Amino acid sequence: MKKIVYYVVPTLVCFAVGALSGILQHSAIVEWYPALDKPAVTPPDVAFPIAWSIIYLCMGLSLGRLLSLGYRRIIWLWGAQLAVNMLWSIMFFACRSPFMGLIDLVVLDFLVAVYITVTLPRSRFASLLFIPYALWLALATYLNVYIWIYN
Repeated sequence: MKKIVYYVVPTLVCFAVGALSGILQHSAIVEWYPALDKPAVTPPDVAFPIAWSIIYLCMGLSLGRLLSLGYRRIIWLWGAQLAVNMLWSIMFFACRSPFMGLIDLVVLDFLVAVYITVTLPRSRFASLLFIPYALWLALATYLNVYIWIYN
């Protein structure tokens, strides 16, 4: 039973951060974001909550796997990337600053790459669970750069 908590708590934390981010960015998504010039490869609006739900689930399961194996020192890195993830919503949407969002994304890309690298020798599964996140962030970084340049 105790090991289930290792998986449930981080996953719930991820979804709570996602919900808070959604609240913080809502008005900008309705009022500001639709008017921005975006690249043709921008996913449809419906793809974002689906992608983030999968990513948050993978993030929670990744940390849960590491915790169940006794790797508790990784929590700081996992927490740091999650905090920087939420900060992006504030920088890009709440502050309506693609430039600040881009700076945040570069830091987030780095933290996620470090997480994947550090966790790989401890648990290949935990590390691989962050790959969809890294791929989504690569797309997000491209979209953010485009929006910053063309708006």
